[in-house]
Amino acid sequence: MLSSTLPFLTGIDEASRVQFCSFAYVPRCFSSTVNSYPKKPLTSYVRFSKEQLPIFKAQNPDAKNSELIRKIAQLWRELPDSEKKIYEDAYRADWQAYKEEINRIQEQLTPSQIVSLEKEIQQKRLKKKALIKKRELTMLGKPKRPRSAYNIYIAERFQEHKDGTSQVKLKTINENWKNLSSSQKQVYIQLANDDKIRYYNEMKSWEEQMLEVGRNDLLRRTVKHQAKNGIEEY
Repeated sequence: MLSSTLPFLTGIDEASRVQFCSFAYVPRCFSSTVNSYPKKPLTSYVRFSKEQLPIFKAQNPDAKNSELIRKIAQLWRELPDSEKKIYEDAYRADWQAYKEEINRIQEQLTPSQIVSLEKEIQQKRLKKKALIKKRELTMLGKPKRPRSAYNIYIAERFQEHKDGTSQVKLKTINENWKNLSSSQKQVYIQLANDDKIRYYNEMKSWEEQMLEVGRNDLLRRTVKHQAKNGIEEY
């Protein structure tokens, strides 16, 4: 629903909102309005995690982020309610300030400006959501996806070609790949197969850790289904 962010839109039917937003002109001044929109406050647990992560990193410099997150989650679970309340109260106070600031901004806009602003906000939120998701997975130490034989070959050869633009290099490397014999390609195919095994093993370990800290939302569908049904092997 387009009215999920701005209450004013609840008075307009969905079809009209979609049609209006399709042709809505977004003035340049709205960009500054969107950029000045307050960020949603951190939840009590996220606030606690961000506070503890640097401390745990300093104490365990060689540990992976996923391992540190698991330790922080355990510490949070064991935290007395009186101490949790400090973070929960801070979140509630920030949330109230957030809502008041949103209302203040909306009161300064006309109905047509609100619709236009809503469109820009939706676009920015989608981009930001994708970026935040990527950063979160990196912070949690999610294993990198396996590379194909072709990608391994490119990574190996790209550094060897020092002359020319990236586009020229890629074109040359691509032609060289096509001219490789089956036996030459087999070397990279084997490396790719080894990388798949590496990815499988690392993902299995990583998803077990995510289950322990209650992050089932980060599991692959198959793993979610098996975890729900109590299947250990996946």
